[in-house]
Amino acid sequence: MESKGKLVLGVSAALILAVGGELLYLHHRNVVDENATVERKGVYEKGKLSDDDLVFVRKQRPDSLKDERELIGKTIWVSAGGQLDYYKCANHHADYAHSVGTLYGAEPMLIKDVFEQVPPHTRAATARVAAGEKHVLLAFTLPNSSDPKALYATPVGNYDAGNYTFLSDDIFFYDDPHTLYKHWGPDVWAHIDKHEAAPGMSENQAMMALGEVIEPHGDKIGDRNVTYHVGDKTETIEFVDNKAVKISPLS
Repeated sequence: MESKGKLVLGVSAALILAVGGELLYLHHRNVVDENATVERKGVYEKGKLSDDDLVFVRKQRPDSLKDERELIGKTIWVSAGGQLDYYKCANHHADYAHSVGTLYGAEPMLIKDVFEQVPPHTRAATARVAAGEKHVLLAFTLPNSSDPKALYATPVGNYDAGNYTFLSDDIFFYDDPHTLYKHWGPDVWAHIDKHEAAPGMSENQAMMALGEVIEPHGDKIGDRNVTYHVGDKTETIEFVDNKAVKISPLS
């Protein structure tokens, strides 16, 4: 059966949203978690693990503000590309009314602070992270941006009914993905760092380049067309044997 819903990959399955009558599924890309048994489908049916499957992605499992604040002073990288709205930040306050944009996959972020803020109860502010009583946000700079000293913030969890919930493990890499996925090679990474697809890319590589908001046209991973939603534009890629063979321009 052909999948018609838009999939948002990379965020905890706890965040399942109904948008425009379609179910928005949030889950992480196919990687090996040290505590999870993953059922492989499509190109993985033969039982052979790919190099991507063998990548070990560290988890921090934060459950308190103290845990999350251990990120301060560290660099982390975006895993959930195309999903995290970010805002200008000053004095422990994010300007939810004016989104700067969404964070790209593999984008490095230098964490400056962790703070709480009551978000506006708007769809835009709570589309990715439920409002709860308060949002937990990371304040950060973007070292590779045109203004590496500018301070921004993005929500990564919430506080509700006496408990904290954090999505950090599902939306960030704690190690440089250029190193984790070094087997992709410098040419592929050059395209990813420009946030562009290229012939020969796998589905995982294209997601890292274009983001994880996708609309798959078929169930067999690596042998199907996939439409990537990049901001307000789309780009469709045809994959054969898990390699991009045809790429439509952004439109």
